[in-house]
Amino acid sequence: MKIAVNGALGRMGRTVIRLAQEEDIEVVLAIDPISEELSEVEGIPLSPSLSSSVDVVIDFSLPGGTMARLPECVEKRTPLVICTTGFSEEEQSDIESASAKIPILQATNMSVGMNLLFKIVPEIAQTLGEEYDIDVVETHHRFKKDAPSGSAKTLAERMEAVTGRKIPMASVRSGDVVGEHRVIYGALGESIEIIHRASSRDIFARGSLRAARFLSKAKPGLYHMLDAM
Repeated sequence: MKIAVNGALGRMGRTVIRLAQEEDIEVVLAIDPISEELSEVEGIPLSPSLSSSVDVVIDFSLPGGTMARLPECVEKRTPLVICTTGFSEEEQSDIESASAKIPILQATNMSVGMNLLFKIVPEIAQTLGEEYDIDVVETHHRFKKDAPSGSAKTLAERMEAVTGRKIPMASVRSGDVVGEHRVIYGALGESIEIIHRASSRDIFARGSLRAARFLSKAKPGLYHMLDAM
């Protein structure tokens, strides 16, 4: 499978490039808007746009970078794995419209473990009932742009859907924390806390490669990481 990495000069982009080699996936194009200053990264041709044909594009950029690639992927009928978060309602609408023409997998977190949390926390919230307060607390490195994180929003939204309650979220930006998400259920006399800690960015990159394998054989539509699992 041949892929392109959008946001290739970022921390996650470089991680995807490194790990793809271990999984027998060929990165044939690195994409980054500041690539005019460079011609390659890790020996891979660097371009400001999707300038060649690939099987899948993996996007670890910023919303602006994703939206720049979206029409290019539609034009070339190239599946797109979106790992970026922080989209506006209009941008999200454009993504959903594009998924009618190409396969798109969009996830706020590419970790298999985190996506398992997405699956189980609504059931726990619904089972415990209104006697339990529910809070989501997320911690990330000081350079993360959006707050709350996309994953925290997903956790809250999935629980809100089954409880009809607004779930409070809190964000901490500190040092070089890769990522931590805590869901706290508290009642008088007891509490339950579920924690997911990411100790390495590798888990997100491996998840995106897993998603790319799934998407390369998928029909047009909007998919989620749970589909790839």
